[in-house]
Amino acid sequence: MSGVCADCAVRDVALCAVLSDSELARLNSIGRRQRISKGATVQWAGDESIMFANIISGVVKLSTGTADGREQIVGLLYPADSLGRLFALRVDYDATALTDAELCTFPRNAFERVLGDFHHLERQLLARTLGELENTRRWMLLLGRKSAEEKVATFLLHITERLKPTDCPGAAKGSHTYELPLTRGQIADVLGLTIETVSRQMTRLKTNGVIALPDSKRVTILQPQLLQDLAEAA
Repeated sequence: MSGVCADCAVRDVALCAVLSDSELARLNSIGRRQRISKGATVQWAGDESIMFANIISGVVKLSTGTADGREQIVGLLYPADSLGRLFALRVDYDATALTDAELCTFPRNAFERVLGDFHHLERQLLARTLGELENTRRWMLLLGRKSAEEKVATFLLHITERLKPTDCPGAAKGSHTYELPLTRGQIADVLGLTIETVSRQMTRLKTNGVIALPDSKRVTILQPQLLQDLAEAA
């Protein structure tokens, strides 16, 4: 296995996990590591689609603009997710780093040629694309049918599933702390709520002992099962 792939934090769960060492060597020959600073935009909606990437670390938001100039966040990408539009001339959304991030990037045309040679990689991409479609359908249910409490609880569960905990020494047994990649306003945008409603629901969860809020950037899940119950109350 190449040195670059050997130390990849998402080697076993990213799209390329299905490749053998020799196949990885070929893929690595067309790829490069790229560090992105928090707040930097990787691609803009309407740009020519020239890049495909695996996210190694960090969180990236996909967003678009409304007719009156407001931003609408339409997706979040986490480590092991893929970024870029294959088999298309243009990208549809802005992609901006919410945290410092590291990407493994490939020229789109070269990656498409690799897909043609490695059919198991192509099948893996299809499976992931179908999985993303199913996740989008579940998110439509979240936005359309769930209450504000259920939405916030579901979002916090989503964070625990996708991010590694940043627990501090002395944390209560069974609890885990996560750094939120989004501001309260961005969470409100994602969930279709107001910032006041998000803040109110977070405070309510804290008061009820479901979560703790060590500071404005972190959340500690104290009672994961209760949070699950609240997310599925409907």
